[in-house]
Amino acid sequence: MMNTRISKRAGLAVSLGALVLTGCSAVNQLTGAEEPVNYKSTVRGEPLSIPPDLTQANQDTRFQAPEGPTTYSQYASSQQSRQNANDRDAVLPQSQGIEVMRDGDLRWLVIDRAPEDVYPRVIEFWGQQGFTVHSQDPKAGLIQTDWAENRAKIPEGWIHSALGAILDTVYDSGERERFRTRLERVNGKTEVYISHEHMEETQTRDGSGWKWVYGKEDPGLNAAMLARLMVYLGTDVEQAQQKVAQAEQPQAEVQVQQQMQEGQSALSLNEGFDRAWRRVGVAIDSAGFEVTDRDRSTGDYFVRYLDSDSGEKIEQQNVFGRLFGTKNTAEAATYRIHVADQGGSSVVTVLDANGQPQDTDTAKRILSVLSKHIK
Repeated sequence: MMNTRISKRAGLAVSLGALVLTGCSAVNQLTGAEEPVNYKSTVRGEPLSIPPDLTQANQDTRFQAPEGPTTYSQYASSQQSRQNANDRDAVLPQSQGIEVMRDGDLRWLVIDRAPEDVYPRVIEFWGQQGFTVHSQDPKAGLIQTDWAENRAKIPEGWIHSALGAILDTVYDSGERERFRTRLERVNGKTEVYISHEHMEETQTRDGSGWKWVYGKEDPGLNAAMLARLMVYLGTDVEQAQQKVAQAEQPQAEVQVQQQMQEGQSALSLNEGFDRAWRRVGVAIDSAGFEVTDRDRSTGDYFVRYLDSDSGEKIEQQNVFGRLFGTKNTAEAATYRIHVADQGGSSVVTVLDANGQPQDTDTAKRILSVLSKHIK
């Protein structure tokens, strides 16, 4: 259920709105039509760009001088033809070679272009969607946004319409999302996966305040963002929606079992390496692991993980620590999440940074987290 609330600062604004809009008493006017997605980043930051007035003159056909002697009617006709051609190219540039694949609730794009071409376009896409980029790692093919609020979940009723920007600063949906995009190079093409984390603001048990808690990931929201990315890359809107909705559904569902493999804790998946590698990668993204590298040829995802349940003391640095560069007593360790083919099925284990098998409590917790996110 959506947890929309008004912050304390909203009291004055709402009171003012009630005075201005006296006479509009219907309760159902408080909620209006909503856009499904309209994000606004909670972190300020805009990409560096050249002012439009310094670039548009060279691209706009209206500012291009005619070549050679010409009459005004010839010049006007030529300009109109150029403008029509430019409008067709700019409004809906067509892009071929983008397909949607589906495996259960998991959907991803297969783009017939190299990752070097797709990666910068994905970064531009998230900026257009209202996000700022929190981190990016071209080597690992990862892009993660900052947390953002979906402003579409704020009712667009008569109060909001009248107060506009004033209410925007005080009205909060109580929900946040951040997205992670992962690019894979497969057979000369690029596979693009989108996952997200969701947080909801909930009231404390004693009712004295509010706190943020993690909510459930919505596969439908991931699919919606894939469709938007397709449109951004040049696919027709209706075609993008159809491809996402009609992506082929596999016959069998994945089954994940925890077991012992040669004395080591492991996860067993009832599918081959390619599908298991894909599922584990998305599970790592959804679980929020910090990925530093991956090697498909060896079946290894390199992650950094700080086990908060290990009992090791974790402290925030004090003033002296920040001044003299001392470190916390606990730091994230590097592990390998290893996916191995076993003739029609796959086994997932945890290795240390040097590739040695791990059967510690931390390794078991990593596998437990992964099993909850594999879908």
